[in-house]
Amino acid sequence: MYTLKVRSHQREELVEFTDEVQKKLHETGAKEGVVVLYVQHTTAGLTVNENADPDVPRDMLHALRTLIPQHGMGFHHGEENSDAHIKASLVGPSVTIPFADGKLLLGRWQGIFLCEFDGGRERKVVMIVR
Repeated sequence: MYTLKVRSHQREELVEFTDEVQKKLHETGAKEGVVVLYVQHTTAGLTVNENADPDVPRDMLHALRTLIPQHGMGFHHGEENSDAHIKASLVGPSVTIPFADGKLLLGRWQGIFLCEFDGGRERKVVMIVR
């Protein structure tokens, strides 16, 4: 088990960290199996999505902000981040990616993203290689 640290800089942001996962996988020496990534926070999630066009992460955030705005829905949580908790639950806290020959089997345009909904801050992502 390993811990990766991923830094966000904005309240809501998709931060790609595919290269860090691949680097850590290479360091393990594992050749074939799966990588499980799990974010240890209630206001952040993980997803695999397109990493070639920056409009895709922007559009994803726009859609989530439109569906679940930070203010105006009558939330009761005093920290004013109920929207972040809901978005993180919708996205989910984990992803599983197969690998072979020591390389992640992501599609040509796929990347691994931390979905930050209450940043900026440093997040911990647990990485298990099986």
